[in-house]
Amino acid sequence: MDCFFPRKTILIDASGWGDLLLGVVVGALKPPEPMVMERRIPTSSFQPPNFKNKKYLDDAVKIANEIVAVMQPDAETCFKVCSEYVLSSVAVYLQSRGFKVQKVESTGELKQMVERGYIRWCVEKGVPEEMLQDKRRFWTFLEWVAEKPHLRESLVKTGWASWDHKWREEIFKDL
Repeated sequence: MDCFFPRKTILIDASGWGDLLLGVVVGALKPPEPMVMERRIPTSSFQPPNFKNKKYLDDAVKIANEIVAVMQPDAETCFKVCSEYVLSSVAVYLQSRGFKVQKVESTGELKQMVERGYIRWCVEKGVPEEMLQDKRRFWTFLEWVAEKPHLRESLVKTGWASWDHKWREEIFKDL
């Protein structure tokens, strides 16, 4: 029951896992203090050969290690980690370090923060902000990449099997 009524909590969540572009933004929040961390798992971790080797999981653990170093949890702290697959190694890692961990579906406010972080990253890379309003962005992103595939393919999670077997051919077919 320690984790269900913790006095000290650190929330961890991510955004970008299911999106075609870039990597993943991982965020941590330590309420009630306004202590928030945001880090990025790079796009290269979702491209060959790194994607097949699941480098993104190792990157997530490195971020978790940084969260521990910065937020200084103690034995009373409960980590509430979003259940997204990209964070699965984080939960295992924290438990192996002796921390209490609870997997949760949503982290509420933190989920919105990491989503905004992902959108900021997209804008930094040249994605028009108006394209980022809808949560279902796959087709919008695919069309945007297809406008200049030689320039924009480097922003794509090209490790997905469907990229090589279907979508890459689709974006280059009209050239």
